[in-house]
Amino acid sequence: MKSLLNTKIETTRLLLVPIALRYKKDIFNELTREITVYMEIEPSKDLKETQEFIDKSIKGIKRGNNLQLVILEKISKEFLGCIGLHKLDKDTPEMGIWIKKSAFGYKYGQEAMKALKQWADENSEYEYITYSAAEKNIASRKIAEMLGGKIERKYNKKIKSGKEYFCYVYRIYSNKK
Repeated sequence: MKSLLNTKIETTRLLLVPIALRYKKDIFNELTREITVYMEIEPSKDLKETQEFIDKSIKGIKRGNNLQLVILEKISKEFLGCIGLHKLDKDTPEMGIWIKKSAFGYKYGQEAMKALKQWADENSEYEYITYSAAEKNIASRKIAEMLGGKIERKYNKKIKSGKEYFCYVYRIYSNKK
């Protein structure tokens, strides 16, 4: 596999590039409690916590087992969110995404996930990708279904905040012929 540090994925409207410290303030400001309501992570308490997340992500990129990217609007380079393909060293990597609130409704998530899935098909070997989505998070479920995802299992998920919700875990298979 080529170096993940040089990964750049372009779509019609988006640019996906490896996470970097220059996006620290954007991530800190936009990864709010409202955005993380159905996520394993909590919003950072301060910029230091965000920097630690970025540093850890960059280490994973260098090791080749974690492709953590930021989503930018292609022309303006406006920060829109983050997307990742995790556990690349496994047969069943995991995909995840979050989009900042002001960018909701433009289908950036679908466009970014479709592009990352295509990248995975072209650049990695896997049995299937897993993607988790809360039952109530219709936009997230639509992303998995648009990618051909099939529900593997459903369960009540408890996250770090103590909150519980009903979760669907999708399997998304490669389009390689």
